[in-house]
Amino acid sequence: QIPDTDVDEGTSTGWYEITGKVYSPEIGTTDNWQDETQIIINGGEMKGFLKNDGTFVISKVPSGSYVVEILNPNYMYEAVRVEINNKGKFRARKVNHVQPSQVLQVPYPLKLKALTTFRYFQQREQWKITDFLFSPMVLMMILPLILLVLLPRIMSDPETKKEMENLQLPKLGGDMPEMSEMISKFFGGGTPQPKPSSSSGGGSGKTNKKRN
Repeated sequence: QIPDTDVDEGTSTGWYEITGKVYSPEIGTTDNWQDETQIIINGGEMKGFLKNDGTFVISKVPSGSYVVEILNPNYMYEAVRVEINNKGKFRARKVNHVQPSQVLQVPYPLKLKALTTFRYFQQREQWKITDFLFSPMVLMMILPLILLVLLPRIMSDPETKKEMENLQLPKLGGDMPEMSEMISKFFGGGTPQPKPSSSSGGGSGKTNKKRN
């Protein structure tokens, strides 16, 4: 459970202090990370710096609502909203831009831990043997070779050979209709009349000559 975050730090002057502590990651922490860290209030209206132990104090803050951000070139921190009422009570909660109505309170004084590190450079991809094997050029060369090796073995199988022989392929030649019949049917002219053979005409001419 999160303890009661309503803290009474009221003063007679009407000025308050936003206090807290910033933690750095334990792995890969630089020696001067405190010097590189800034405390930004409301996008730059007020600024502060860290002490050697990571604590900070922002003085002379009037009552109101403030967004506290931690800026560091190497580490990313979550922003926190601190609300100070007229009576000097403090309340801190997470900043949720996706669901502003959702309130998740955090302890006060603030304790801010780094979420992750920034990555400014993308790691270069390393060469892998799979990149070479699955390249289009290699696949075009290997697949035909595999087919040449496997097809003879498949065809030598008696069961496969029998299935190939039993396949009924469409017969070409006599079963195909003539082009003239197809054209005449398409244009609605019906089937064309068969042409008289030249042999019949030539025979009749010869008989006429003999009769004469």
